[in-house]
Amino acid sequence: MEARKWQLQIRGIEQLSFFQAYKAVMAGQAMGLNTINRIGEAAARAAYLQEGNKIRGMMLSIVGSMAQMVATFGMGIFFLIYMRLHILQDGKQIEGLSNFWLDGLIYVVAMGIFLFTLAYFKISALIQLVEKIPFIKKYIFFLEKLEDFHWNTLIHILWLSFIRYMVILTQYFLLFQVFDISIFWVDLYALTGVMLLVLGIIPSIAFAELGIRGKVGLLLFGLVTTNAMGIIATAVGIWLINLILPAIVGTLFILGIRIFRNK
Repeated sequence: MEARKWQLQIRGIEQLSFFQAYKAVMAGQAMGLNTINRIGEAAARAAYLQEGNKIRGMMLSIVGSMAQMVATFGMGIFFLIYMRLHILQDGKQIEGLSNFWLDGLIYVVAMGIFLFTLAYFKISALIQLVEKIPFIKKYIFFLEKLEDFHWNTLIHILWLSFIRYMVILTQYFLLFQVFDISIFWVDLYALTGVMLLVLGIIPSIAFAELGIRGKVGLLLFGLVTTNAMGIIATAVGIWLINLILPAIVGTLFILGIRIFRNK
């Protein structure tokens, strides 16, 4: 999903084969492993573009990141409301967070995602405003391609982001079955969505994210199950499958780029 998104994002400046886009995404996983919220991914992906397109490619990656955030936060707010209405009943509440503050968080996140989604679909207008800032004006060449995204391309990228999001939810569902964690499937999807929302808000690096993912998972899934070991095992499994293994593969691709340039 991410490789196809990358193809769509940079097709205005360069045409990449799917395999090249896939290698770029894997290299991004490796580069983003030790950067906060994996912001280093864009630089590694851009390494597969031609000279002259690298910085513009990094700027175009903003669209894909925004689309994934819209998917994660948009679905997350619905799941948060579901959790509040159907799971946090009979006096239940998340440890360290009263239901009063949770209600306030729902309103804040809902308003934020509404404004962010509006900015995503009005990205050309946003860039036109940015162009008026004197400091940025002389670098506008790197941002101008962001104005060329048509609404149907934005919807296509957003649709792929939602599919990727559902893949992650399904991964959790399958691993919960493997580790024999008995949770009603709707509750499982909802709590996983809330966890992804929380992880999207908290700044972290991939290595530290394992501890955060485990702690948040225990707080949320602990509302409906006592299988703490299964929750931790699932968190480790997802961390290895989605972050560490792709980063190992991506490291080989990065080394390949260096060897080629040395020759």
